[in-house]
Amino acid sequence: MNGKDEQQTPVDLHKLSAVTTKVHSFKNPNRIPPTRRYKPLRQLISDETKYLQTKDNIKFDTPTYNSVAAPPSLRPQKHYCDITGLPTKYKSPANSVRFYNVEIYQEVIKNMPPGVDQNYLELRGANVILK
Repeated sequence: MNGKDEQQTPVDLHKLSAVTTKVHSFKNPNRIPPTRRYKPLRQLISDETKYLQTKDNIKFDTPTYNSVAAPPSLRPQKHYCDITGLPTKYKSPANSVRFYNVEIYQEVIKNMPPGVDQNYLELRGANVILK
């Protein structure tokens, strides 16, 4: 390398500071920042409760944040594989365990010992309890 390349020219900091302190044309100097008020969750819930108590403002069938009686979905329910958790369309005819593909069925579900399928169904809430 040359000695010239290694030497750096001194930087004039005064010129650089003028760039950062200059009034830019895209900024509005008369801009007033908005006065937003962020509410905590408990205050949002109390405000909505007050809003719901005034019956003139809301219709009877309108679902709200606090409403538990929302109408049921019109879309079909999604099904997931009991083994992998991936979306699936298949269900074992022998024990109703859902599986993702043929590999899962042949390697896992067909070789499942008795009672394990009920544990998988219990996780989903679809187990059969015989008395």
